[in-house]
This record gives sequence, structure tokens and C-alpha cells, in this order.
Amino acid sequence: MAASLRRPSFTACSSPTDTDDEGVRGTCEDASICKRFAVSIGYWQDPYIQHLVRLSKERKAPEINRGYFARVHGVSQLTKAFLRKTECNCQILNLGAGMDTTFWMLKDEDLLPRKYFEIDFPMIVTRKLHSIKLKPLLSKPILDLHSEDTLQMDGHMLDSTRYAIIGADLRDIADLEEKLKKCNMSTQLPTLLIAECVLVYMTPEQSANLLKWAANSFEAAMFINYEQVNMGDRFGQIMIENLRRRQCDLAGVETCKSLESQRERLLSSGWESASAIDMMELYSRLPRAEVIRIESLEFLDEMELLEQLMQHYCLCWATKGGSELGLKEITY
Repeated sequence: MAASLRRPSFTACSSPTDTDDEGVRGTCEDASICKRFAVSIGYWQDPYIQHLVRLSKERKAPEINRGYFARVHGVSQLTKAFLRKTECNCQILNLGAGMDTTFWMLKDEDLLPRKYFEIDFPMIVTRKLHSIKLKPLLSKPILDLHSEDTLQMDGHMLDSTRYAIIGADLRDIADLEEKLKKCNMSTQLPTLLIAECVLVYMTPEQSANLLKWAANSFEAAMFINYEQVNMGDRFGQIMIENLRRRQCDLAGVETCKSLESQRERLLSSGWESASAIDMMELYSRLPRAEVIRIESLEFLDEMELLEQLMQHYCLCWATKGGSELGLKEITY
């Protein structure tokens, strides 16, 4: 539906699929709360997350906070490298975006792509849209960048000139593609796709279909994937059991056996180059001044806990095409 630009309408719609995947949707809440807490004690600056996520009364463990810092830093560095290579003449698809604030942060840094898309379960999108509508700090940048008199918006979707948020199931490729094209996704623009702890909740076949679709749909593209790795050992099994107790199954855990299995899944899905590092390695490459700063924020009793946790998550990136842009040169 078309809504007034200055007074966009908001209609909450229900969907039969909203009752499914409750455990997976719960991980969005967990990650958002952890990020909000880390921001609140100074790990990084994000003036927008407080308008989307409540502050937990429960203090998060130092190793969790440092892990989220490394995650946010790693994904951000790769994203900005892509934006600079393409001179922002590109689009970004954030798959399973949750309460992510990257769109607003990039606008503040004058690094916005031509268009930024967020996709997540309809129920999560409805909640985020509600916050965007109520919070001028979130809605104003979208409206200021919008070039038309009307704004396309309903309970599960908002489409503007530079930002779109779409309620869709990433396992249903046909529906996903249809909704993206309705929001003017281009197959010609260099495209960055970001997935953070998303593919692991799909079966290997479902995630392979998504990766193949991404590799085949765009002439030049990059895929960033952050998720679990080295899941075959005892620590990995404990992670799996803890999530199962919360009715959350890691359906794609077999692709998370090693860094090599993570690279191979990308290459076998049509990506031309693929790299992967575990988060402990990434942590060791953080700027020394930043490490000193964050390690002074709170005391970590056992460094071994941090190492165990970080060795079970990884940052992967893959490219296809874009040789004239130097996409293959992007690294962490």
C-alpha cells in the first residue's frame, strides 16, 4: 500500500508462518540484547540500538562482550572495504538482519550504498517497523533520503529510496526474490550479502540454495558469513545441547565442522574465491590500541574461556565477479 511520506501508515498483519521457528527468532532477541549491553558499557558506539533493543538487567560475561566486539568489528571492516571498492555504487542485502543498525551507522559515516535491504522473519520485521515508526531518530534518515511523495509500507515491509525492510523466509527463494524485486533490487549493481548466525539454522540443502541463488543472481557480489565453526569437539557439542534445550536446533551444523568446510560450501555454491578465519585469529589482528581499550573495560578472569568461545565462531567471505573492482583483494 502507498502511505503518506510524513505520516506512513502502519498495519500489523499476522501470518501463519509467524508461529514457526520460535527458537530461531529467540536468537535474534539474545544477540540484540548482548549487543545493547556491550554498547552500554563502552565496547563500541551505537546511538541507535537503544531505540530498538531493551537494556538487560543481567550483566553479560566479559568473554561474551569481547566476542560481540570482534564480530561487529570484523563484519564492519569487510563491509566498509566493499563499499570503498565499489565507491558505494552498490547495494547491500542484510539477511536475517534482526535489530541491526548498520544502515543508520553507515549513513552517519557517509558510506551508504545506493540501497540497503534488510530481510528477516515477518514477526521480527513487524517489531522493527514499529520502532522505526515511533522513533524519529530511526525514521528521519529514511524519510530524509526518500525522493518520492509516498512511502511503500505495511506491517511486514517498508520500501523507500535508500532503505527497504522485508518480512520473508530465506528458505523460500522464489518468494524472497519476488519481494526483493518489488523493492527495486538490482541484479546489475555490485551486491554485498551479509548473514550473521543465519545459515546454521537452515538445513545444508536450504543454505546451499540460498548461497547458489546469491552467486547466480548478481554479476559482481560478495558474501559475508559469520557463524559457528569447529563444532565437532566437546565444546561444540555443549553449544548444540544448550541451544536444543531452548528448542533451537542447529539444522546446518554439519557445514560448521571446520574452516575448510566453511570455505568449501561457498566454493561449491558458485563463489569464485572464499576465505575463513576463526574469531580468535581475528581478535589477534585487532588494532592494538582497541584491544587495550576494550580489555580495560572489565576484568576477564580466564582467558581460556575467551579462546574456547572465539575458536568456535568464524568470519567467512566470498566473492564472485567484480575483477575490475578488485573484490578478490578484500580481506580482513
